[in-house]
Order: sequence, then structure tokens, then C-alpha cells
Amino acid sequence: MRHYLYLICVLLLLGSTAWGTSPVKPGKPKLIIRNDSAIVSVRHFDKAALHIYSNQKEFQYHEGGYVGESLWTRFWRWFWSLFDFDKTAGNLFSYFLNYLLIALGVAALVFLIFKLAGVDVLNVIQRKSMSETIPYDESVENIYAIDFNAEVDKAVSQQNYRLAVRLLYLRSLRQLADAGLIDWDINKTNTIYIDELTNAEQRLAFKLLTRQFEYVWYGEFIIDAQIFTKITALFNNFNVKTA
Repeated sequence: MRHYLYLICVLLLLGSTAWGTSPVKPGKPKLIIRNDSAIVSVRHFDKAALHIYSNQKEFQYHEGGYVGESLWTRFWRWFWSLFDFDKTAGNLFSYFLNYLLIALGVAALVFLIFKLAGVDVLNVIQRKSMSETIPYDESVENIYAIDFNAEVDKAVSQQNYRLAVRLLYLRSLRQLADAGLIDWDINKTNTIYIDELTNAEQRLAFKLLTRQFEYVWYGEFIIDAQIFTKITALFNNFNVKTA
């Protein structure tokens, strides 16, 4: 009887062990954890190098930002210092020299502004000087009141080739107006006259004449007798087509 009890206890023990053990899934390898035996080299900051960098201006930062005068402030301080000098006889030359430099600087600044705005100051000045060579008022210039042949010959005899080119251009406007191809008006621009021409070939030819005229009259194009002869040929060959 005692043997049977031992046998029952053993069977119960084996059954409890089987129920508490999780089954091993087939095909999945068992995870093996190994200790890392690699040698780790601990690195430290170079205190001497850090000290050198911390003393350099480029690596010095402040929460309040840059403390000192800005470039704009230094510029105005320098500008107003130009007026701060002793107006005595010993510094009289320095007095006028400073004002001369300031005047030249202002003139250069104004010239630069006009240049950036697309205004050619030299051409404006030259246009004014050229208008003085015209024997009549340009603002009331009437193409129907000019004897072009006589005026062109007179300008050429005086070697005033610029005025001669202007007269040739006005003559071409007279020819186009007489042919009814443009509506002449003293307040119109040369571009308007070009756009009024309906014939493409004629418009291209007149555009070339307009360019030659503007180069000579308003630009800095140097013209002599030889160049004037070539320009005259262009104007004489200009064909005013009425159809």
C-alpha cells in the first residue's frame, strides 16, 4: 500500500512539472546573451586647447550681443568729423579741401543715382549744348517751314555734321508726312512715328535712320565728313512707299 502511495506522488509531481513548463517552438533558435569583451577607450577634452580657443575673440559670445559702435554709427561719426576742424589761416587749405571732397562725393552720388535710374546725364547736358547750334527754337520746330536743301548745305559748309544729320532726319519725317504715312506732330516721339508705319520693310528702314540720328544727336557718336557721307547715303536711299 505504501508503494502505491509513492507511485501516486511521483505521478502527481511529474504532471505538475509538465503543466508549468512552456513548450519550445520548433525552428526558432534560442537567444544567447554574451558579455561584450571589447576594450573601450575613454577620451577626454584637451583642457589646454579649450583654454586657447576660449581666449580667441571669435569664440567669445555674450547674451547681450555685440557691444560697441555699429558700422552705420562709425560712418556718421566719420562723416561729421569732416566738418570738425579749426577754421584758422593755418588750416585754410584743409578747410576748402574738405568741402571740395564733400562736393565731389555728393556729385558722384547724384550721378550714380541718375545712372541707376537709366538717365544719361552726359546726354542730357550734350543735348542742351547741341540745341544752341540750331538757328531756330527746337520746341517750335516746323518741318513745313524749313528749306532742307539750303539748311543742310549750310550746315555741311560749317562742318556742323550733327545739325546736318538732324535736318536729314526731319526731311525724312516731312517726306513720310507728305505721303500720308505718318501724322506729324511736334509732341510725338520717334518711336510713335515708327509704329505708325504699316509697311514692315519701310518701318525697318526708318528705324535704322532713327537709330543713326539718335546716336549722332543725343549720343556721344563722333561724326566726321566721311561718316556723314555714309549716313547721307542711307537717308537718300530711304524709299517712301505710299502703298
